[in-house]
Amino acid sequence: MSVVIRRARRALVLLFAAGAARAQAPLTLDEVMSAPFPTNLTAAASGERVAWTLNERGLRNIWVAEGPRFEARQLTTFDTDDGQELSSVQLSPDGKWVVYLRGGDFGSNWDDALPVNPAGTPMPVKVEMWAVPFAGGTPVSLGEGLNPVISPKGDVVVFERARQLWRVPIDGSAPAQKLFEQRGSAGDAQFSPDGSRIAFVSGRGDHAFIAIYTDERTPLLYVAPSTNRDWSPRWSPDGRSIVFARRAGAGGAVVNSLEPQPAPWSLWVADATTGEARERWRSEVSLKGSVPSTHGGVNLHWTAGDRIAFLSYHDGWPHLYSMTARGTDAPLLLTPGDHMAEHVTLSHDGRHLLYSGNTGATAGDIDRRHVVRVPVDRAAPEVLTPGTGLEWMPVSLGSGRIAAIGGTAQRPPVPFVFAGAPAAPRGAERTWMGAERIAGFPAGKLVTPKQVTYKAADGVTVHAQLFEPPAGGAAKRPAIVYV
Repeated sequence: MSVVIRRARRALVLLFAAGAARAQAPLTLDEVMSAPFPTNLTAAASGERVAWTLNERGLRNIWVAEGPRFEARQLTTFDTDDGQELSSVQLSPDGKWVVYLRGGDFGSNWDDALPVNPAGTPMPVKVEMWAVPFAGGTPVSLGEGLNPVISPKGDVVVFERARQLWRVPIDGSAPAQKLFEQRGSAGDAQFSPDGSRIAFVSGRGDHAFIAIYTDERTPLLYVAPSTNRDWSPRWSPDGRSIVFARRAGAGGAVVNSLEPQPAPWSLWVADATTGEARERWRSEVSLKGSVPSTHGGVNLHWTAGDRIAFLSYHDGWPHLYSMTARGTDAPLLLTPGDHMAEHVTLSHDGRHLLYSGNTGATAGDIDRRHVVRVPVDRAAPEVLTPGTGLEWMPVSLGSGRIAAIGGTAQRPPVPFVFAGAPAAPRGAERTWMGAERIAGFPAGKLVTPKQVTYKAADGVTVHAQLFEPPAGGAAKRPAIVYV
């Protein structure tokens, strides 16, 4: 069969099905769909406590583990496949509480905060926040709301409701209270390191401000207000400054073109006491220099050494850069090479960035993901999980260890913890959490796909995967093409 691609701009996956293997029973759809899938991996700021969500045949629950043994333990007991998503999973800094959101359809093409009701119940499930002790117990409802954020002290949760910011005790011991009332919508709440103030984005439609809330007696401080759209406020470790991203406000001259237009942006550093700010870096006016819209956006971090790290496409790849917060030096490319950085997180000591990268010394790594660690002040990325497996969503434990999710072409993904030193290709130094959940999965019936690349009509190299039976079969076989 032939496939004609006129203008390929994204990677494609080609799935060729050529019949079951001759030497064993056919692989059934039920067997394939039986694999549990972990996501939302997170860790406490201190100690060795981790949490994640696990979807087992539609049953979504929170699971936790704790060092040094890291034995997986189910924390919630949702026993009905009602389509209710679990998201915004986070541990309090001391690891005593797990907070999560239940409901909604986050990542959808529509209003992801609306309740979903695939079971057709008379009263749909609310999009609701919950807290449950890490040690176990009955989950406590914190009420309806979105984007919960736990304070550095671990005592309260700030969240979004009715376009404003609210707070509620993490144990649900008192009703939620509105922090303030302001025009527009309040979101992306960020506690100062000592928990005394909250920076947030005040959206006004065609423009947006960065604002700082202190208490009920102190007026809101608007940081360098303008008609631009500001977003992604991040505190300095000492709580004296804020870095944020800025792009032009909506409106202006009408562009009569179907071609994509550049969306340049900049980074600003502000005094968190006066609200005065100065531009620290500005992107070039080009498509490559436009605001990153994937891979977690700008991934802005204020790191150790008084540096600012961020993600940009301006060299053609989604790469990480850093620069001094108050100097004039140009951004330093931290992740050189033909690969991209995804699932970017900052280590608890602020000295390294962790990310999922399609790079390494093994052939075919461009089509895999591995855990990569890079210092915030030099271009020295280190692949910590080399080999033919796939590893992603790294998070830093308070102890310095790293947790991630890993799988292979045959084995479903499972969370694991490792010391942070480059592991053996077979993962001998990893402690797997909940591997018993996939004990019955028919891994032996699955094959390893072959890497395939070809040129599209416009010259773009398209990456694909070819799945074939282990052996035998006719030279010409039927195929399924999945784009």
